[in-house]
Amino acid sequence: MSTALSAAPAVSAQPIQVEEFVKRFGAMTAVNGVSLALHPGDCLGLLGPNGAGKTTLIRGIVGRVLPDEGRIRIFGAEAGSQAARQVLGWVPQELAIYPRLTCSENLFAFGRYQGISGKEVEEQIAWCLEWAALTDRGNEPARNLSGGMKRRLNMAAGIIHRPRVVLMDEPTVGVDPQSRNRIFEMVEALRAQGTSILYTTHYMEEAERLCNRIAIIDHGSIICEGRHEDLVRNAFGSSSQVVARFAGAETAIVEWVERRGGRFAEGIAQFAVQHPSEIAGLLDDASTEGFEPQDVSLRRPNLESVFLHLTGRELRD
Repeated sequence: MSTALSAAPAVSAQPIQVEEFVKRFGAMTAVNGVSLALHPGDCLGLLGPNGAGKTTLIRGIVGRVLPDEGRIRIFGAEAGSQAARQVLGWVPQELAIYPRLTCSENLFAFGRYQGISGKEVEEQIAWCLEWAALTDRGNEPARNLSGGMKRRLNMAAGIIHRPRVVLMDEPTVGVDPQSRNRIFEMVEALRAQGTSILYTTHYMEEAERLCNRIAIIDHGSIICEGRHEDLVRNAFGSSSQVVARFAGAETAIVEWVERRGGRFAEGIAQFAVQHPSEIAGLLDDASTEGFEPQDVSLRRPNLESVFLHLTGRELRD
């Protein structure tokens, strides 16, 4: 076990506790009174459209943004303090590795930054290379790696000190499906060892697979939080969704959709139905209005449906 862990604050505290966090940049309020807790062993998915306040919140947890109001604690220690840094790992969206150094040299450098030395850093390098499936690439310069391998090395560099809580900011951006699956396995392996994880992503399938809890942030505030099954049930009950695209004047379509009790966003109309037989009446009404259906499907609501329902936007926007 690393010396960093032995100096950690008491284990009784929450891995991350955000209390009424407010951050303003001039006249703009980026984060507006967010309270959020990451529980021991959680993988909490933090989802939000671009500009929702997600990045500011992450930087506040890391200690790079100071709150105007509220506080953030990591296992009871103030964010940005030495005690918090010892137990916190951060995997940024941007690659933060040295291209001219080998994989092992990169990990050695990041290990030394974390105060690890001697036999311990060598042991941690070996563990990280195995965890990231890069053991056979230890002596390879990072610039020679594929995009997916660089991502995995980036992750390994962020957890070289074996932190008890890890922030992962969109770790699968720009990688191929095979590398994405390997990253999933890495995250699942960390969690199996008891690491608590705050995970941001623009891919709903990742959140549904990896995260036991979801928090959605929009316009600087947390608008819902819980297990994704509960979020779906709270938003849609037992109903199913009719998702449709229609040809016609968009303004007229929007007005018709709202009269029918549906929602319209990004060119897609959504209606809640209790029984599939309701689709026929819906399409007959659309035809009467002069709207030609181009694509119609019936599906059970999922996390993406909740996100669109609450924010009016798709996650990748």
